[in-house]
Amino acid sequence: MNKIQAPFQGDNNATYEMNTVAGADMEEMAGRKELEAHWVRVCDRLRKEIGDKAFKTWFGEVELGELKDGKLRLYAPTRFVRDWVGRHYGDRVLAYWQSVNAEVKNVEVNLVPPPAPRRPNEIIAMPPVPSSQNSHQPPMPRMGPSIGRGTDEISQTPEARYTFANFVVGKPNEFAYAAARNISEQDMPLPERNPLYIFGGVGLGKTHLMHAIWHVIRERDPKTRVLYLTAESFVNRFIQALRTKNTGQFKELFRNVDVLMVDDVQFICGKEASQDEFFFTFNSLVEQNKQIILSSEKPPSELQDIEERMRSRLGSGLVADIHSSTYELRLSILQTKAENARVPVPVNVLEFLAHKISTNIRELEGALNRVVAHGQLIGREITVEMAQDVLHDLLRQADRKVTVDEIQQRVATHYNIKLAEMSSPRRARSVARPRQVAMYLAKQLTTLSLPQIGKRFGNRDHTTVMHAVRKIEELKVSDHSIAEDVELLKRQLQG
Repeated sequence: MNKIQAPFQGDNNATYEMNTVAGADMEEMAGRKELEAHWVRVCDRLRKEIGDKAFKTWFGEVELGELKDGKLRLYAPTRFVRDWVGRHYGDRVLAYWQSVNAEVKNVEVNLVPPPAPRRPNEIIAMPPVPSSQNSHQPPMPRMGPSIGRGTDEISQTPEARYTFANFVVGKPNEFAYAAARNISEQDMPLPERNPLYIFGGVGLGKTHLMHAIWHVIRERDPKTRVLYLTAESFVNRFIQALRTKNTGQFKELFRNVDVLMVDDVQFICGKEASQDEFFFTFNSLVEQNKQIILSSEKPPSELQDIEERMRSRLGSGLVADIHSSTYELRLSILQTKAENARVPVPVNVLEFLAHKISTNIRELEGALNRVVAHGQLIGREITVEMAQDVLHDLLRQADRKVTVDEIQQRVATHYNIKLAEMSSPRRARSVARPRQVAMYLAKQLTTLSLPQIGKRFGNRDHTTVMHAVRKIEELKVSDHSIAEDVELLKRQLQG
């Protein structure tokens, strides 16, 4: 007979059946352990062949599945990883498996089954970071309808004052503003605009736009799961998850949102493990058609110490820049702020501030606040002379503070070339001459050394900067148009 029959009756029969089942379970467990041991050997061979970095990138989150009828299943976290592994490593993976287990006839890479959907009112959270005297980490982000309404909510809750309504639009920021509004009003992310990557110098309005997007999304649908945080917080949380062996909950938090917003993404540069985790998080959310919104001080092409695959991902959607502010935009911002505060500030004082403080909108608003507060608290009339007296330290600093970023932006705009050309290897005269002008101005208007300037222009050697300086000095004598360009740019940069 094919069927095993028990020689006993009654309770003895039950005991026999339980022992048979237990034996089968133990045999299955032993088979699983052997399969896992084979997977370890396959991974070791892959790592030796393709290197640690490539192995971590493509196999770091690939999981061992089951072996059935000669078909071995592996599970990848995203379609992107699944397709890449199957296309580039499929034959080698099969060969390695067959060398350690002759039963394997075929290797199939599938997607990890998606997690069960969350209820709309469910709060996503991770255990709080243990407090200590030396710990300065913020509480773990939480999301859901109650976000921002409790004392233990996300520390990066957007500020109520940062909305589209009070964002002053001008030529330097109009494209970034339009892109931000468009993304915030979309029901579903558009592939060609995901991620939205906003970049610009310090204090030009990137964070304001990020907060404004958050407010519109939450107002349109309070159930939308939006996580907003800085890249520094992301890195700190990842380090904490590694330290407490809690990476599973970390991934659950960041990969189960509708919108992920990360400010100052340049902070992940140079941090390999955090870059890897951010890369996989990025891929997972894009695969789920979830929106990603990022901000940075530089465009993806100019980020230093970042892997090429990450740079490519960051620039794969809509990249919007915010230029250095114009005089007209700065004056408009000051007028709007004074009107909103209902404080009468003479026009000539606003014009003076807009002219003198040209590098940073945040500093500009802070300067107006200082002048107004001084007038209200001391009872002194607000005049240009009073503003000069109150802001003497800031004005002295502003007079001598010109950055390479500003120089590059101003020169690129003047000659109608892309900002990225300042760091590119192209040697065409239409690009090389403006680059030399920018290097010359950087030497004249900043305190940076020649090697430091060269580094800001695509890691060029200091001798290249020396040649550029000498060349422009010669052209100023022989070429009237170059002399005019240099003087005009210098006046604009010095305000």
